[in-house]
Amino acid sequence: MAAKLRTQYVCRNCGAVHAQWMGQCSTCKEWNTLEEEVRDRVEERRGTPAHLRDRDQRPVAIAEISAEGGPRISLGDRELDRVLGGGVVPGSLILIGGDPGIGKSTLMLQTALHTPRLSTLYVSGEESAQQVKMRADRLDAEGGTANGAKCFVLTETNTQNIFKQIHELQPGLVIVDSVQTLHTAVLDGSPGTVGQVRECTGELMRYAKATGIPVVLIGHITKDGAIAGPKVLEHMVDCVLQFEGDRDHAYRLLRPLKNRFGSTNELGIYEMRGSGLAIVEDPSQVLLGDRGPRPSGVCVAAALEGMRPLLIEVQALVSSAVYGTPQRSATGYDLRRMNMLLAVLEKRCGFRLGQKDVFLNLAGGFRVEEPAMDLAVACAVLSSNADIPLPMDCCFAGEVGLTGEVRPVTRTEQRISEAAKLGFERIYVPKGTKGLPPRSAIEVVPVARLDELVALLFG
Repeated sequence: MAAKLRTQYVCRNCGAVHAQWMGQCSTCKEWNTLEEEVRDRVEERRGTPAHLRDRDQRPVAIAEISAEGGPRISLGDRELDRVLGGGVVPGSLILIGGDPGIGKSTLMLQTALHTPRLSTLYVSGEESAQQVKMRADRLDAEGGTANGAKCFVLTETNTQNIFKQIHELQPGLVIVDSVQTLHTAVLDGSPGTVGQVRECTGELMRYAKATGIPVVLIGHITKDGAIAGPKVLEHMVDCVLQFEGDRDHAYRLLRPLKNRFGSTNELGIYEMRGSGLAIVEDPSQVLLGDRGPRPSGVCVAAALEGMRPLLIEVQALVSSAVYGTPQRSATGYDLRRMNMLLAVLEKRCGFRLGQKDVFLNLAGGFRVEEPAMDLAVACAVLSSNADIPLPMDCCFAGEVGLTGEVRPVTRTEQRISEAAKLGFERIYVPKGTKGLPPRSAIEVVPVARLDELVALLFG
């Protein structure tokens, strides 16, 4: 008897299913995003493991449901636990994405190796077991593996075989590297297609919820920086983490883009070393380095990344334009925002910057888009333009409006505390900021307008 096949067309942008091909998806209105998908009806039930099939699910009154989902599982990594909201929730599905070579596999493998109380199954669809072993040896400073006896490696891409091994091993954590390499017998298609990614993720999600075993998926990203595959992939998982950073610098940032069990305002900071990823204990101190005398065009901004205050060095260089059109360049900062600040300085403060080349850089390879950086950027530009160095014992936090006013920013008290902890003597904040401490270890100077701050700094 011939197998019963069903053909459908799935949008790779939104995941909508259509009975026939159309040039435009009727759900998200994107063009040429429908892909053919052949589903085997006989194999549909095989996508769920046998011991989880036909479970008796009945409706339960919400008053009878226990609110306690069990204690969180610590992964032995303080930064990763904090970003997740205190650890991994049993039965959760986590997706981590990032640029190729940024350190996603390194982070998850060293997490598996450094969690002695947790057995881990590392499913690798991209590397052989020998390659994983070579990386594990490199991650440990002494050439061994800290938790090698409880870290199991499986080189498999078929989801049905993976579920069989998980059922036999019963690990405390499953890591899949990567979800784009998996394939299921339910669909007829190569790994990495929209249907395969969606169906494999759905099978893993159902398995994690039914067994309580947390699953971490490593995902590829597109050239635009988005998670590869259908957008519904991010909706299916419980937590989406973005691992980012400049490959020319040693620092890596772990940001939660979605978290059903915690806040998305946390931030994890790592440093890439030869022996793996190391937690940065005091990122502000590392970013500032030696705070000795500096030339003009350098100042410190009291920024906020999520819930964590960071003091970042801002460097600016202003020089006469050699060519007819002045050059404007910004590294780690929004170029359009910098152009707006230059226009405010020229219009409201009277500085002639229209025929000047302006280059801006945030030290350490960080990219910060917080409005509170405006005040430091403006001061660094003015310092370089006037060739007058700013004192390195002061820092700045404030948003600059189009009329030249300095607008309040959030969590100013945290910024002041971080500046005081690092030994700064003065911080310039917007006038009218609420919640300022009545007494502070450093001098707090409120400013209402940008020209007022220029008079204070440059006379």
